[in-house]
Amino acid sequence: MAKAPTVDDVARAAGVSRQTVSNVLNAPDIVRDATRQRVEAAISDLGYRPHAAARRLRMRRSSTIGIHLDPYAGGISGVVLDRFVHALTERAGERDMRVLLYAARTPEEEIARLGDLLEGGEVDAVVVTGTFHGDPRTGWLTARNLPFVSFGRPWGEDDVEAPAHLWVDVDGAAGTRAATAHALARGGGRVAFLGWPAGSGTGDERERGWRETAGDGPRWVVEENVSAARDVVTAGLLADPDVTAVVCASDSLAIGAHLATTLAGRPDMPVVGFDNTPAAEALGLSSVEQLPERVASGALDLLMGDGTVVAPRAATAGAAHVLVEPRLVVR
Repeated sequence: MAKAPTVDDVARAAGVSRQTVSNVLNAPDIVRDATRQRVEAAISDLGYRPHAAARRLRMRRSSTIGIHLDPYAGGISGVVLDRFVHALTERAGERDMRVLLYAARTPEEEIARLGDLLEGGEVDAVVVTGTFHGDPRTGWLTARNLPFVSFGRPWGEDDVEAPAHLWVDVDGAAGTRAATAHALARGGGRVAFLGWPAGSGTGDERERGWRETAGDGPRWVVEENVSAARDVVTAGLLADPDVTAVVCASDSLAIGAHLATTLAGRPDMPVVGFDNTPAAEALGLSSVEQLPERVASGALDLLMGDGTVVAPRAATAGAAHVLVEPRLVVR
């Protein structure tokens, strides 16, 4: 797909500065007629579509969207968010917006950081990541009328018909349904699920997809740790040797499960992960691809795609969320 033309492309085609293009879009009366006509001709020839929301934000404040950068925790769990941030930055740039990264280790620390950014006029909107039950960040943003969208559901009673705020997410249940169907087709018999302790919204959704497809396979519980996952699966296979495949809530858990099946002398047992990280690819494990680039596009469409910056309380049924269908990568 061809990349959409940007303000810089228009400026080059018209032989003017980026600021002149901005003036034609936002304050045409201050631009000489000949120059304005040249810029308008370049806009028409290139098919450039100026985003009204970006212009409005630019005139009001900073043309900047803030997003939290997770602390480095090692391992492989941060790959999806890294891809999401890169995609968000690229797609925001195509809309003449900038992305500002800020760091915080806890939700309370993030709220304090957001307060500083808001007070200084450094951001006009925010993308929140990693939402959870009782998340204090979303309520804080809503109370201050700062436009935002979350990568992750509100985890309310009805996030579709009565959403608490705008959100975009990956359909985790659809991903594990596809993974479980694949495991059943490959191994038959009993498919186990290796997931996190109950109470994690994301983990519970992924478990639901397996449960709706697998029948009576065992549910094994472990924290996000490769070694712990290996030990849990080792014990599980000893207790239930009829298990023929394992579907996992993450690639980290899948790597641990793969180590366990190999140690048990069953290296060909199907193990399916979630996130499709480079580590899973290197080991030849099938995995569910979250498609974070589509998530980034969905987040920006919700936040500013209709020509306005959507206020936090403007969420309405059917128009307040984007649910991205993941893709199973079979190896």
